[in-house]
Amino acid sequence: MTTPLPSSILRLTLSSLAIAAVAGCSGESPFNRDPKISGVEMTTETMPEVARVQVPMPPPEVARIPDRAEAASLWERGSGGFFADQRATKVGDILTINIEIDDEAQLSNASQRSREGSGQLANPTFFGYGKQIYKILPGVTAADFPTGDVVDISSVASASGSGSITRNESINLKVAALVVQLLPNGNMVVAGRQEVKVNQELRELRVAGIIRPQDIATNNTIPYEKIAEARISYGGEGTLSRQQNRAYGEDVLDIVLPY
Repeated sequence: MTTPLPSSILRLTLSSLAIAAVAGCSGESPFNRDPKISGVEMTTETMPEVARVQVPMPPPEVARIPDRAEAASLWERGSGGFFADQRATKVGDILTINIEIDDEAQLSNASQRSREGSGQLANPTFFGYGKQIYKILPGVTAADFPTGDVVDISSVASASGSGSITRNESINLKVAALVVQLLPNGNMVVAGRQEVKVNQELRELRVAGIIRPQDIATNNTIPYEKIAEARISYGGEGTLSRQQNRAYGEDVLDIVLPY
C-alpha cells in the first residue's frame, strides 16, 4: 500500500510543473523581470493609436493639370528648384516633433447650504371651547389637558463642502515620427515611438496625431500644439516603476473593503 503525498508537497509539485510549462511555451524564464526593447515595427499591435483613423473629410478634389509654363515654375509645389524641400510630404518620411509642455492649473470652489423649518399644532378647540371643555365633560378636569402645543416639529439641516485642485506638468522632449497615412484633404497622420533602456528601467515615449503640411517648419520640425487629435504618452516599466505601482493585494482589499 502506497502512502499518499502530503497536500503541501503536491501543491508545490503542481506549481513547479505549471511554471515549467509557461517557461517552455514562452521560451523565457518567468522570473526574468528585465524589460525587453521591442522590435522596430509599425503595426496595429505596437501603435494602436493609428490603427484606425476616422475624421470628417471634405469631398476629394481633382488635381488641376498645369498649363504650359506653369509646370516649369520654380514655385510650384512638387517641382524642382535650386534648393530641394526637405520637409516630410509622403508616407514613410520622417519629421521631428517638439514636445514642450508647461501646464499649470489651479481650481478651487466652496459651497454652503442650510435649511430650517418648523411647525406647531396648538391645543384643539371644540365649538369655540378650548381647555374649558372639561366643564361640559363629566369626569374630566383641567389637569387632564396637556399644556403647550400638541405638536411641535422643527428641523435644521446644513451642508458645506470645498475642494481644490493644483496641477503642474512640465515635459520637454523631442521625438522623430513617421508619416504613416495621407488623408484625402492633404493632411498627414504621423506616429513616433522611442524606447530608452538604462540598466533595468525602460522608458517609452509615444506620439501620434494629425498634422498639416503647412505647419511643418523649414527645418522639418513641428510643435506639438499644432498636432490635431494628439496622443502623447510617456512612461516606462522596470525596477523603479514597479515600486511605484500598487500591489495586487491592495487592489483586492479595495474590492472587498471599498470604504
